[in-house]
Amino acid sequence: ILAQAVNLTNPPLTSPRHFPTQLLATMGDGGFGKGGGFGDKGKGKGKGKGFKGKGKGKGKKGEEKEWMPVTKLGRLVKEGKITSIEDIYLHSLPIKEYQIIDAFFDPTTLKDEVMKIHPVQKMTSAGQTNRFVCYVLVGDQNGHIGLGSKCSKEVATAIRGGIIAAKMALIPVRRGYWGNRIGQPHTMPMKVHGKCGSVRVRLIPAPRGSGVVGSMTLKKMMQFAGVADVFSCSCGHTRTKGNFMKATFEALRASYGYLTPDLWRPTKFVKHPFQEFTDFLAQSKSVPTY
Repeated sequence: ILAQAVNLTNPPLTSPRHFPTQLLATMGDGGFGKGGGFGDKGKGKGKGKGFKGKGKGKGKKGEEKEWMPVTKLGRLVKEGKITSIEDIYLHSLPIKEYQIIDAFFDPTTLKDEVMKIHPVQKMTSAGQTNRFVCYVLVGDQNGHIGLGSKCSKEVATAIRGGIIAAKMALIPVRRGYWGNRIGQPHTMPMKVHGKCGSVRVRLIPAPRGSGVVGSMTLKKMMQFAGVADVFSCSCGHTRTKGNFMKATFEALRASYGYLTPDLWRPTKFVKHPFQEFTDFLAQSKSVPTY
């Protein structure tokens, strides 16, 4: 039918009355007016399903809106009141906006990689519903790593959501030495353990030069965390990559959970960011309008 419309030479294609009735019948309401006009890709208000008039117009692609923080932490970060992500970890503040992570890390510094995509199904009255689960790993290869997962009908949406979830789950990884304190920290400071489902993962400090002794998934996670040498021990159904990654992630999270003797120095208490910048938060508070 499209070929018929293009090859018509007698009448000029200027208005709907010049089209064959068969073509108009197949176009539907979205072809003209409601769907945003002929060949206009649906920038109008209608949901037309005609000639390139499918879907609602959502503006130009590629345009990123300016970040408008909705949490106290986001407002402090955007205004430059909090200059280091370590201050957030010090006070155990929950990160609810992924733009907070983007403010502290350069886009070239924080790398992300899709670790696994697998389909899942749900049985409904109308039949089977297929969706995709995506596991994404982010890290700066210098003591910060995040793991996130997202389930969506489309793969691209799942990947995008997984990256956002991984950024909001970013954690610090403590690194230490196997023997003498020579050079930079290169391994885990102590034996740490994590579990998820039936999978148990144990990370053991290793001497310099040993490398990461473990599976390819574990090597990738240690690379993103910035751990050069480590021995690993695992049991359970480690073929379930999602649970294996979560167990390893929990083991890395436990590295800052131990109070070792070198941290027994007197604690210098500092003000909570919300208390320190309470005047700023009070004056910049947005009042909802009804």
